[in-house]
Amino acid sequence: MTAAAATRPFLACALAIAGTLAAPRAVATGGSEELQSLVEQVVTVPNPEVDGAPIAATVLIGELYQRRGFAPAWSPERVRALHQLVLNSSGHGLNPADYHLGQLAERLQAAAADSARGRADTEILCTDALARLVVNLRFGKLDPADLEPSWNFSRAIAAEDPVQVFNELLEAEDLHGAVEGLAPQLDFYRWLQGALAGYRTILAGGGWPGVAAGPTLEPGDDDPRVAALRARLLVTGDLSGPGAPEGTLFDDELRAGLLRFQRRHGLDADGRVGPKTIAELNVPVEARIGQIRASLERVRWVFRDIGDDFILVDIAGYHAYLFRRGRLAWSTRIQVGKPYHETPVFKAEMRYLVLNPTWTVPPGILRKETLPAIRKDPGYLQANGMTVIAGDGTEIDPSAIDWTTVGSGSFPYMIRQEPGPKNALGQVKFMFPNEHMVYLHDTPSKGIFDRAERASSHGCIRVENPITLAELLLEDDPTWTRARLDTVLADGTTTTVNLPRPLTVMLLYWTAEADAEGTVHFRRDLYGRDARLLEHLDEPFRASPPQGAGEALRRP
Repeated sequence: MTAAAATRPFLACALAIAGTLAAPRAVATGGSEELQSLVEQVVTVPNPEVDGAPIAATVLIGELYQRRGFAPAWSPERVRALHQLVLNSSGHGLNPADYHLGQLAERLQAAAADSARGRADTEILCTDALARLVVNLRFGKLDPADLEPSWNFSRAIAAEDPVQVFNELLEAEDLHGAVEGLAPQLDFYRWLQGALAGYRTILAGGGWPGVAAGPTLEPGDDDPRVAALRARLLVTGDLSGPGAPEGTLFDDELRAGLLRFQRRHGLDADGRVGPKTIAELNVPVEARIGQIRASLERVRWVFRDIGDDFILVDIAGYHAYLFRRGRLAWSTRIQVGKPYHETPVFKAEMRYLVLNPTWTVPPGILRKETLPAIRKDPGYLQANGMTVIAGDGTEIDPSAIDWTTVGSGSFPYMIRQEPGPKNALGQVKFMFPNEHMVYLHDTPSKGIFDRAERASSHGCIRVENPITLAELLLEDDPTWTRARLDTVLADGTTTTVNLPRPLTVMLLYWTAEADAEGTVHFRRDLYGRDARLLEHLDEPFRASPPQGAGEALRRP
């Protein structure tokens, strides 16, 4: 079996065996009575262990070895290959101890295989370790639904016969290639792995020096703290060249290195060392490693069996990306929800866009912001192009309403903002129906795009270059040229335009990413989500099987 064949999506269901086990049958020629006895024990006793290791894939093990006639699968060479794969799991941000690392190391010693029981133990340990590893590489160690309340991505498996598929994996000529092929096969994922290795090298070298707090450092300053700043930037490669770490002059070379650091860490790149820059400089390397590991896990949750065309919204990174035919075609800066108006993480299908949209003020904004503003300023509605609408759709004269007596809980009307330069949705909105009423749209608040941190909305995603995005989305519809878009937008008429085909939109969240040049970018954990993820990622292994796995994993 080739490594390519082993990457079929349903291999992730190595642990997914539904139903009950058949009665044990007689040991076939070449089978092991000791192995049969141990398998029967593993599938019947509660919380089974082998050599002190909890066994999770009990149903898989029982069915697999029955079909094999209890013939062994693990030669010394295969055990050695599996041991190396388990060691390599650290490069995915996973914990090798989750995959029986200590017990596998003992299996490499000749004494561990000297007896029939020792060989049977090896079979169970290796099969369980491999089952755990392939599912974690394919789906992630954690169930994202436990961490993201709005999560709606599928974790479903698909396999005609998962036992047969797992057996094929066991016998793959290139076990290393077959298993590693189950991890996301994306440049983005591999670049993150490279970043993880690089920052672990920094950790092994002692990390980086801190920079003391104090008055803002400016280019041209001669200050003792400049030496620490220079040394700090040298460690992460933001500063290179012959500059001596002991220098105390804030020169142009140091400023260039600082600008690079600020851009990599989502700071306003001003070349000055103020409190925010000091704080980012002093984040320990262990925390940066944690951010990279969290991002690797989040990629494993998502990038599995997706189409070639999609929009990816990186919430914490304040960017949106359009992929065409599996490659990045376009990107733009975005604004996302404030920390108390979090943009949710979910997946939906974009079906149409609206040119010159109206905006009906949502109840929460109406209650907390719009009605108080009207009571304070009677001219607020007219100044903002807003209309009062009754339930039957007719317009209501605002002067006929006593705004001083209107209670937020009893307001019987809707307030709609008409198309125009002040419309909160700008000139276009991109609709992918969802329960959160969140979508992408234009905005009149263009100045915010120049900020490094752009958490400014009530949850929707404001797009910096929405007309270009509209043009790209409609490029397969010859009736919608850029000239026609411009004409309709200038006319001001509200117009709905269906996309040539639905397009997947994924709203995701990660605080670290890397690029092809090896540059690593970190972002502030805007919604405070990394800590909990890392806490669970570092816990001992527990089964989080994908949908359809039935009772294949027993929680140790």
